[in-house]
Amino acid sequence: MNPEMMDALHTLASERGISADTLFSLLADAMESAYKKLPGARPYAWVVINPDTGEFRVMSQELDEDLEPIGEEFDVTPSDFGRIGAQAAKQRIGQGIREAERELKYEEYSGREGDIVTGIIQQSDARYTLLDLGKAEALMPQSEQVPYDRPQPGQRVKAYIVEVRRTAKGPQIVVSRTHPGLIKRLFELEVPEIADGIVEIKACAREPGQRTKIAVYSNDSNVDPVGACVGARGGRVRMVVNELNGEKIDIVPFTEDLPEFVMKALAPAKVTEVRIDESTGTAEVIVPDYQLSLAIGKEGQNARLAHRLVGLRVDIKSETQLAEEESGEAWAEGEWITDPESGEQMWQPADGGPAITAEQWQSGDGGTDDADSTDDADTPATPDADADADATVETVDALGEDAAEIEEAAVEEALASAAEDDAADDDAEDDAVTDADEAPAVEGSDDAVEDPEGGAA
Repeated sequence: MNPEMMDALHTLASERGISADTLFSLLADAMESAYKKLPGARPYAWVVINPDTGEFRVMSQELDEDLEPIGEEFDVTPSDFGRIGAQAAKQRIGQGIREAERELKYEEYSGREGDIVTGIIQQSDARYTLLDLGKAEALMPQSEQVPYDRPQPGQRVKAYIVEVRRTAKGPQIVVSRTHPGLIKRLFELEVPEIADGIVEIKACAREPGQRTKIAVYSNDSNVDPVGACVGARGGRVRMVVNELNGEKIDIVPFTEDLPEFVMKALAPAKVTEVRIDESTGTAEVIVPDYQLSLAIGKEGQNARLAHRLVGLRVDIKSETQLAEEESGEAWAEGEWITDPESGEQMWQPADGGPAITAEQWQSGDGGTDDADSTDDADTPATPDADADADATVETVDALGEDAAEIEEAAVEEALASAAEDDAADDDAEDDAVTDADEAPAVEGSDDAVEDPEGGAA
């Protein structure tokens, strides 16, 4: 092989990032394939290339009955093999270089899962977004993109490597902008204390594009973990927020005390008390009435993030709700059942007490009347009690009769008074009519008396 060919191979190796030994191996395989296609070629032969001088030879051995090589190696290089080998190796070397490049890319990124990379947006649509990483391309599926965030072509973004797949066309690198690991890696870039291991991010809960909560812990008592992450005048956390396009970040201190950790996780809300039930993994949080909406957050966002951060179910109640529940502890736990006789819904307390109706349950009457009636039924009656009861009944009946008589007398008196008033009105009308009729009659009678013989009769 001439010196120009050797220089070309070394230059190609450096440009493609492939070792010279790999190129020599590809060249040897290509020349071996070309030799075996020649007429009269030995069945067992191979090509040897000297990497220093570029000299190549075709070596062979004899085969026994079992097709195993025997005897010494000998040179079977054809006289015009250089030209034939160059033509045959051209395509094979090109294919081998592409395969070697793909393998190098896969090896480079397969060990970087969980790392952060910077890429330039090439193409973006409803299905996926392509990022140019320089030597390779990364794929960001729709599920790994922040909702309502549409990056523009040419924009430079940071992404988290989720998976590296080996395919026939080369490695496929899947990146994400929604993974919680992106938050940790961004803080490692901005906060030296996290990169050095002095400050640790113990937990991270995120709703991409809206809000993130992280719990930080310091291995050095002289270092404030929250202050280290925030930075002077918020400079460090501001860089992370800008990279996430304005996503809000809450930084809370981590502690092994679960009640205190839950209180910190619900910040900025003020918590009165936290009750942990380890058997059910529930944290009952009591907050003042005016802090209830702040503790729950918009559409429950603050409570959801606190739940993911601490790993417990968070049940938030106001002080008023707690007081109402504690006042009805006697039948607070139970279930609704259907009365088989009446078909009515009844509340059956969990402690095995008597069932109560819906009206009694709403009014807070937990079966007191039933208990009183049961006590009365179980208590034996005495003669004195019976006598008193009869006397009471008689008194009530007598009072009822007197009341009826008084009512009848009042009605009769009212009717009589009305009748008298009507009679007085009738008499007045009759007198008026009588006076009107009698006035002419008196004048006529006087005339008749004065002239009795005038024929008036």
